[in-house]
Amino acid sequence: MDLMRLGFLHLVPMRPRPYLALALVVSACAHAVQTAGAPNDAPYDVVIAGGRIVDGTGSPWFYGDVALRGDRIARIAPAGLLRDASAHERIDARGMVVAPGIIDIQAQSYGPLLTGDGRVVSMATQGVTTMILGEGTTPAPANAHILALADFAGDTTFLRAIGAFGGARGFGAWLDAMHAHGGAVNVGSFLGAATVRAYAKGEAEGPATAAELDTMRRVVRDAMRDGALGVASALIYPPGSYASTEELVQEAKAMAPYGGIYITHMRSEGDRLVEAVDEAIRIGREGGVPVEIYHLKAAGVRNWPKAALVVAKIDSARAAGQDVAADQYPYVAGSNNLSSCIPPWAHADGRLLQRLTDPATRTRIHAEMLREDADWESLCVAATPAGVEVVGFKTAALKQYEGMRLPDIARAMGKDWADALIDLTLAERNQLGQVIFVASDSNVAMQIRQPWMKFGTDAEAANPDSARAARRIRAPTARTRASSAGTCASSACSRWRTRCAR
Repeated sequence: MDLMRLGFLHLVPMRPRPYLALALVVSACAHAVQTAGAPNDAPYDVVIAGGRIVDGTGSPWFYGDVALRGDRIARIAPAGLLRDASAHERIDARGMVVAPGIIDIQAQSYGPLLTGDGRVVSMATQGVTTMILGEGTTPAPANAHILALADFAGDTTFLRAIGAFGGARGFGAWLDAMHAHGGAVNVGSFLGAATVRAYAKGEAEGPATAAELDTMRRVVRDAMRDGALGVASALIYPPGSYASTEELVQEAKAMAPYGGIYITHMRSEGDRLVEAVDEAIRIGREGGVPVEIYHLKAAGVRNWPKAALVVAKIDSARAAGQDVAADQYPYVAGSNNLSSCIPPWAHADGRLLQRLTDPATRTRIHAEMLREDADWESLCVAATPAGVEVVGFKTAALKQYEGMRLPDIARAMGKDWADALIDLTLAERNQLGQVIFVASDSNVAMQIRQPWMKFGTDAEAANPDSARAARRIRAPTARTRASSAGTCASSACSRWRTRCAR
């Protein structure tokens, strides 16, 4: 599926003013639009008149009128040409930009779109009109392993809903349930690669057996038939991180006949960033599918120089004929579960909290968390502890630490940062998030200029009237915008024990 053909129209003021969004379900496919030719005599439902049209193709803007009939663009014409056209409603768009809606290629609004506030207000009011889900873990298809993987923090409504997504048509049942629930946006989803693995193997480490690989391939084929866009991995979060390259190639081969895309939160964005890009390209090449890299970045000061090399590597693959692209968020921080700074092996079989309470195992975990040369992706090391802001406290005695940097919390607790992180993970039952400042402003700007770059929020929508994430008002710098977006993302931590949006 061509993601750029999904979308709505929205209006954007040409000067800084409150944002105005129009939730008009239309096709953004320019080839289906009638321009100055002979019009259909039937009245239009809506005419948007006199706006500055930016059509999303990269072509220069122009002043024009847009006519809608049902959920389709019926005509685009020079400004004023539809002045006398019959229409049920007219919108004066003078002084505003008329543009396709924003496609959020990495949305995390699983709860709102299935059982919660389907208006997804914080996203829709910023022009997001299509959300693409799926990074790493999806609620379907469900079996006992998937239900065990989920930690819903008391959200029994969501848990009951997922229980209905079993069987060969489970993925389609989930899509149908979101459609039935209703929402303000279009929705599509990839199939989570961690879900594929957990469905067959649970949360165990180790290579998949032949029988488990057969199950994984079947799960992929079934989901593709149900409308999945492809398979989405998140390779720093257990159990998805336990998957080998070969296992992911097999999943890619299973979706290739259905036009699937392999999209990935790579195995590293830090010290092994270049190697992780190589792995993603290999999976696409051997699996016979296009590759999309989630939230491309070089994480950690010592890795910032690698960003240009990675862009060159993607350009080289494209020049050689392989379909490789990426997306990003336009800020320097991300967010995920605080416990992602604990070695992946400690999460195996869903027994993280039990391992943290065993003194000998805790000592080993603590030592590995402090290693600069660890063979796993630790963003607490990449960002340094000073770049980690802890969010999502629910325990009254600990709420004083909300939004504080990890070293400040550790000093207040009289511990080093690793011990403080372990104790907080235990006290909050692995429900804490972190906002991690890892990227470079100059790299963000450089990546935005690439012609193959897309954008995603990697966050869950909220209703601004009831959101609890906003903690303080600060000037809207790039860093504070990142913090706000990351805090929204951290709310997704309550849905999956081992993974949160980053």
